[in-house]
Amino acid sequence: MQSVLAAVRVAPGTTEIREFPMPEIGPDCALLKMVVAGICGTDVKLYGHPPSSAPVIMGHENIGYIAKAGSEFTRRKGFREGDLVFLEHYVSCGQCQWCHQGQYRHCENTDWRYNPAAIRYGYTPAEVAPHLWGGFAQYVYLPWNSVLHHVPNGVTTELAGLATPMSNGIEWSLFDAGVGYDSTVLIQGPGQQGLSQTVICRQAGASLIIVTGTSQDRARLEVAKALGADYTIDVDREDALARIKQITAGKGVDVVLDCTAGAGATPILLGIEALRRRAGIMVVQGEMELFPNFPIGRLTVKAITIKSARGHSFRACELALQQRASKRFPLEMVTTHKFGLKDVDLAIRSVGGKGVPDVIHASLMPWQ
Repeated sequence: MQSVLAAVRVAPGTTEIREFPMPEIGPDCALLKMVVAGICGTDVKLYGHPPSSAPVIMGHENIGYIAKAGSEFTRRKGFREGDLVFLEHYVSCGQCQWCHQGQYRHCENTDWRYNPAAIRYGYTPAEVAPHLWGGFAQYVYLPWNSVLHHVPNGVTTELAGLATPMSNGIEWSLFDAGVGYDSTVLIQGPGQQGLSQTVICRQAGASLIIVTGTSQDRARLEVAKALGADYTIDVDREDALARIKQITAGKGVDVVLDCTAGAGATPILLGIEALRRRAGIMVVQGEMELFPNFPIGRLTVKAITIKSARGHSFRACELALQQRASKRFPLEMVTTHKFGLKDVDLAIRSVGGKGVPDVIHASLMPWQ
């Protein structure tokens, strides 16, 4: 039987190349031949601090070709062998309240935080048959309830690999925060998520976009300018709040999008003060366990709405792929590096700033 090579996280910060059996493909399932698996900040976090000790094939930003598709799979989902697709990492039940509302990212079947048996690409243990539940592998198994999108003609596989951060950007800035014509926005953190937010906010008609980062982010801040940021602020060298007030003539911004990683409470405190006098909106993705002395008084006095950034919807993914196809922005500046399957460890560390320098979005090529 043909075997499949995969990079498996076997312990914190430790990967092994292992072989798995090629799965049997029945009428209601399919097989994806991987081309690109994007690596993001979530991978960095899960690699260093896994949520469990189980071996896992990571990789949740997956682009590939349908290598084999069962007849029922094709009839129900409309995808045929040879189609280039973007695979979402959610695997929902299709029956619960959330699924019927189109909010399958909240489905218990794919919520690994609460359901030990949840199925989610890049998170599910490799011991769960048929094992191929992550993109750091040559092939990925597609059950009937996998969520796929056609990659538009003319979009390279590496640019398609940005679909996840871009769809998150659409979900958080447009759908959650309501960014639109003449909005003023502060984006904290110039990683692939913050840069995606920059593109989306500019596309939506924002009149002012400010992106903050650290001195280590100098190259990324330059990319932010190329993608549409009006101002960038190095928080290590400038008083960020004073600079924001200067830029906005003391008014503050309409929306704050926190795209930082490991920065603690500082971005939230800055965001609260940087928002306009009344009714600003802040979207946060941080998962701090505790926030001592949270300034709830400032929050209520300013009538701030805080929303949590949690994944993306089907429509956000479709719009993200259309954004790729428009070629309006030089997004090749974000897809900076490629790595082979045996270089997974280096690729993840590089995205986390501890390997190859100046990596923004890494493309893992499982066949290299």
